[in-house]
Amino acid sequence: MTLHLYRDDPYMRDAKGTVVEHTSEGGVVLDATIFYPTGGGQPGDAGMLHWDGGQLEIATAVKGEGDAVVLVPAGPGALPEVGTELRQSLDWERRYSHMRIHTALHLLSVVLPFPVTGGSIGAEKGRLDFKMETPIEDREAVEAALNALVARDLPVSEEWITEAELDANPGLVKTMSVAPPRGAGKVRLVRIGAGEDQVDLQPCGGTHVSRLGEIGALKLGKLEKKGRENRRVNITFA
Repeated sequence: MTLHLYRDDPYMRDAKGTVVEHTSEGGVVLDATIFYPTGGGQPGDAGMLHWDGGQLEIATAVKGEGDAVVLVPAGPGALPEVGTELRQSLDWERRYSHMRIHTALHLLSVVLPFPVTGGSIGAEKGRLDFKMETPIEDREAVEAALNALVARDLPVSEEWITEAELDANPGLVKTMSVAPPRGAGKVRLVRIGAGEDQVDLQPCGGTHVSRLGEIGALKLGKLEKKGRENRRVNITFA
């Protein structure tokens, strides 16, 4: 098993780790990692591994068997041997941008309360696809509503519920294309706000900022029609 340090603390930029496996494709598996693996529309993290006598650039991270996170090298090179203790470091600016965009997309699903049929997260922009037949008539109003939520600087927190509790509350799931990860008996929820100030609560396994103010100003990008009932809404940093 790989201990998912990014889940416990998404702000952790450096951490120790021990190599437990090399995959047949040339990837590296650690006993604990700060690298988020590609999933839920969020790209895998990039960064570096450092050990006595060597270092290795990591291009991305992907999910392996079970709970394993596979670190994919950026190019050919010597891998740290199994059993090697090392230091892992993230491309922090890229990861932090993903955290800001991912949290902003949660807000977009609040401002546009339609079923989500797809999504993608980048370092500079993100998008959600919505099941909505009619186009957005006032993009300025949507943009203003997004930035008004950011300005409230509400806290972002997480909690865990059982799969049975999720089944009893299907309205928590906004995404039609990506089901919440199951199999461990529990599901992670991301909450924006608290009490009377709560604005969103939904299953999500990605990384997020701790307060909305960290997102910064946003603007709406291209609005696209994707089929009879689907609309794609892009957002970028202002």
